[in-house]
Amino acid sequence: MHHAAKAYGAVAKQTASPRKLEADLLLDAAARLQAVREGWAERRGELNAALTNNRRLWSIFLTSATSTENPLPANLRQNIANLGIFVFNHTLAVQANPRPEALVALININRELAAGLLGH
Repeated sequence: MHHAAKAYGAVAKQTASPRKLEADLLLDAAARLQAVREGWAERRGELNAALTNNRRLWSIFLTSATSTENPLPANLRQNIANLGIFVFNHTLAVQANPRPEALVALININRELAAGLLGH
């Protein structure tokens, strides 16, 4: 039964809209960062992996937003690029001075963007 559920999940991801997939990835990254924040004493060792995952995701968004083939309006692409730059800079700041409260901005950005993608 587990294999069937796993196979269904893989197919569902392939057929989901790009917006839904992007939102799911943002929410997953936010959840990983939130888990580290909430369990700081026990999970601080997971910080770099969570930050790296989030940074990779934002690298994709930034690359897409700055692509000349991107059909989004220029002002929206610029806003996404600005957010991506903030995420990169804030990630570096968190790595230089790790504190659980410093993760809040990254978590909130991911959740807010995901909500926008999902139309909430």
